[in-house]
Amino acid sequence: MKFSVIAIWILRLLAAVIMLQTLYFKFTAQPESVELFTTLGMEPWGRIGTGVIELIASILILYPRTTGFGAALGLGLMSGAIFFHLTILGLKVGGDYVLFTYAVTAFVCCFILLIIYRNQLLSLIKKRQFT
Repeated sequence: MKFSVIAIWILRLLAAVIMLQTLYFKFTAQPESVELFTTLGMEPWGRIGTGVIELIASILILYPRTTGFGAALGLGLMSGAIFFHLTILGLKVGGDYVLFTYAVTAFVCCFILLIIYRNQLLSLIKKRQFT
């Protein structure tokens, strides 16, 4: 197996696992998650909505034919997370930097995947121009 194939799967798995592991906290209304989204003024719709979109992005990332679309969705989600960490939440949430580190890591993985799979998105745009 080529190194590039392994590297791409590592990027896919890392981005998907980071987004999927937060779903338990969001969907079960864990106090930490509720507090975070309350601080943002987005509780409960922001917590649940973000969780649903993260689930969709993770599934799309793991399926090779839709990796580009999932990466674009994940990039948008992680951009929002990083924005809120830099503006409202702070880098340190709950006594550590874990959430911010996860957001940056997933952002970088999605960004690289988006570059690798840009043709998936470009082909959709080209099809839409002629219909």
